[in-house]
Amino acid sequence: MGRGNARAAIFIDDEDRREFLRMLAEGVDRFGHSIHAYCLMGNHFHLAVRTGDVPLSKIMQNLLFRYTRYANRRYGRVGHLFQGRFKSILVDEQSYLLELVRYIHLNPVRANLVERPDQWIWSSHRAYLGRAKDGFLEAAWVLGVLGGRLPTARRRYATFVREGMEEGRRSEFHRGGEQPGVLGDAELLERVHLQRVKPVRVAPSLDRVIEVVCSAEETSEEALRRPGQERGRARARALVALLAQEEKAETTTDVAARFGRDVTTLSRSVAKLRQCLRKEEALAQKVSTLRRALQNEN
Repeated sequence: MGRGNARAAIFIDDEDRREFLRMLAEGVDRFGHSIHAYCLMGNHFHLAVRTGDVPLSKIMQNLLFRYTRYANRRYGRVGHLFQGRFKSILVDEQSYLLELVRYIHLNPVRANLVERPDQWIWSSHRAYLGRAKDGFLEAAWVLGVLGGRLPTARRRYATFVREGMEEGRRSEFHRGGEQPGVLGDAELLERVHLQRVKPVRVAPSLDRVIEVVCSAEETSEEALRRPGQERGRARARALVALLAQEEKAETTTDVAARFGRDVTTLSRSVAKLRQCLRKEEALAQKVSTLRRALQNEN
């Protein structure tokens, strides 16, 4: 959650909200995380984020910095827009993610801004119902937990949300501070402890990422710089961008500049590659091998 400094408004009008969502989508392309839910209120916002290898702190710092810069320019202000550090909790997806998504979507109802969550257009609730489209939203996990084909899952989701309409504030979803709160079982707590004490790994250089991918794809950096959208070269460029993101080598913008490509086109290729990884076992194994090759060097 991010809150306005001194509880001041962070969204003045719909243009502000659209710009925030644009930046949110851009962050997904850049850092490779997933957004399971969002809700934009007047002086704060809520997100349910599944991170990859890029830490949440970097993702949020980038988002808050860029939105603050935008708001200060638009309204002729200087200084801080948000109140200190964002607040976060680490949630066990098996036990709590579904409930957290519902809790986020019911924020406007608890605040007495609307009677039903579908009346609030600045959350991902309507996308879950199939009434709106958010290209950056990852709703498949939650709907998949509810089971059945998509129309059935959406009906079950709507019922689940209705059942929580009378639910009040849940303190466990408001933990966090300088260190994130943890909401899960003993096994999750142990995993978090181990993650916090493991040594920092040095990120590979972009040169090394390109070298590893080119070797695996039997191509060269010179070939990847050539104009045109030949499928093999396009996928190799997407592989470089994906691994550069995950291994914290460089951003998609940096990779696009290296190859002389349009960043939007490359971002779309990376998003398409991520979809293919879920369906093509051979491709997923290849990418895992490339990850290990980069990680074992440290």
